[in-house]
Amino acid sequence: MSETIVVGVTGAPAARRAVDWAVDRAAHHRGHRVELLSVVGGAVGTVGEGAVMDVVLDATNRMLEDEAARVAGSGVQVTTRVDAGNPVTALAAASEKAELLVIGSDYRGPESGPARGAHGIRIVAGSHCPVVVVPDIEIHDRSGVVVGVDGSPVSEGAIRFAAAEADRLGEPLTAVCVWTPVVTPRTAPMVYPDLYLANMQRAAEERLALSLAGLRSQYPDLVIEEKAVEGHPSEVINDLAATAKLAVIGTHGRNALARFLLGSVSHEVLQRLATVTVVTR
Repeated sequence: MSETIVVGVTGAPAARRAVDWAVDRAAHHRGHRVELLSVVGGAVGTVGEGAVMDVVLDATNRMLEDEAARVAGSGVQVTTRVDAGNPVTALAAASEKAELLVIGSDYRGPESGPARGAHGIRIVAGSHCPVVVVPDIEIHDRSGVVVGVDGSPVSEGAIRFAAAEADRLGEPLTAVCVWTPVVTPRTAPMVYPDLYLANMQRAAEERLALSLAGLRSQYPDLVIEEKAVEGHPSEVINDLAATAKLAVIGTHGRNALARFLLGSVSHEVLQRLATVTVVTR
């Protein structure tokens, strides 16, 4: 497996947080290195564009060198690279040989305004490795790792990642399985039978138990809290993530639709980031 963490770097404040997150993680894994990658887009081949690109590429190189110098005392090997082209395509290509791809988001939580657009979501959807999305939010005073569980193989990968990170950080792990009753039309009000609701709750609890089987023996010092709750998955996950250091979710498949827009839960979680969020596959 690759031991390189690739960080997509821009001039936005969140990019510095993304670099710091990647360097901190690499520092806890012997032999891991960080590559700072910035992609200059927008070139269309217009006459005179070459001189403009030369200036922009030089400035971008200096920006990356400054970032590498800023974290030089970490003991982590940090390299820099500048590409020209489509940022989504270039970062997806870089992810093919990476352990993790880390990108920043300028979203600062639900009080900061409307949700972000699809650019970062496309990067996540096109990646070949897990992607860490770092918002421009201070999380040092937060506690815990949250992972979404649905009983699928993709969910199992998210649990493994989340447990390893929680153990590394010395943080408790909250595993949440969200169940949603069958949706009825607004014109047909439904009073759900108690037996139906009880069985939905029980099924979610069973999925959690099966998904977490063996985890406590693998991480004997890890505190694990199981939550099986009714609601909408993305809302529940982001509510829990609002006080957590990290959230982890899985996404299904890499078909054409998944590359453009992730599964609805992943998409919705990323649109309104509550904390540093990892999307595994």
